[in-house]
Amino acid sequence: MAELTIQIPDELAQRLQPLQNRLPELLWRLLDFENLPSVSQSKLKTETTDIPAVYQEVLDFLIKRPTPEEIIAFKVSPLAQKRLEELLGKNRSATLTSMELAELDVYEQLEHMMILLKARAFKRD
Repeated sequence: MAELTIQIPDELAQRLQPLQNRLPELLWRLLDFENLPSVSQSKLKTETTDIPAVYQEVLDFLIKRPTPEEIIAFKVSPLAQKRLEELLGKNRSATLTSMELAELDVYEQLEHMMILLKARAFKRD
């Protein structure tokens, strides 16, 4: 197996850190994506627009500098919860597309981060 060393911005490195074990798989997906016909690419680009929305929701919450109590009480919007339930249902039935799997990974990462935030907030409360 070859080893690849690249230089990336620190912010990108931090975002990729939780995915480090999946980087080879994600790179393969990127290469597969680049080889798709342009019609399929535009459809996939449209599907990915939902991923930043859930990030935006969490960022909007955090930018308000919530109190520990607000962090402990935080829940995603009903729309985000519904989408998560759809993804989990597809995951159980093994019908997730690669883009949906990536989206589910986003939810999982955000959930992990919020669990850690809530644990710290609980300690301070």
